[in-house]
Amino acid sequence: MSVLIIYWSGTGNTEIMANKMYEGVKSSGTLCTIKTVDSATIKDIKENNHIMFGCPSMGIEELEEEDFEPFFQSIEGELKDKKVALFGSYGWGDGEWLIDWENRVKKLGAKLFENGVKVNSTPSTSEEGQCFEFGARFANF
Repeated sequence: MSVLIIYWSGTGNTEIMANKMYEGVKSSGTLCTIKTVDSATIKDIKENNHIMFGCPSMGIEELEEEDFEPFFQSIEGELKDKKVALFGSYGWGDGEWLIDWENRVKKLGAKLFENGVKVNSTPSTSEEGQCFEFGARFANF
């Protein structure tokens, strides 16, 4: 088994989270690949059953709309029965975008792992630890 992490980050906060999740997955002895959304392909989705997606809240509590949202729309049909985890950072609001994203993933027939991880602004040391642990747990899902 291996885990694929695909993320988009504008300020670096979601990138920090993705890297900590990667470390957590690797700590369990599981193979893991991490990619930015602009380097990910539909083939990556088809070849992996455990996928973590990271995207911050943008605009009015939405996924980033120029790169991440179009990619996610293009692969939605491939997520049925895949094991999926979600994460991202936000700077305002209460993280509503993540709840909406979780509901969207469930409707696609994916097996959603726990509640996603959301961090307000830059992850603290404690929040980085939460990301690491989330990744380690997902590796055993």
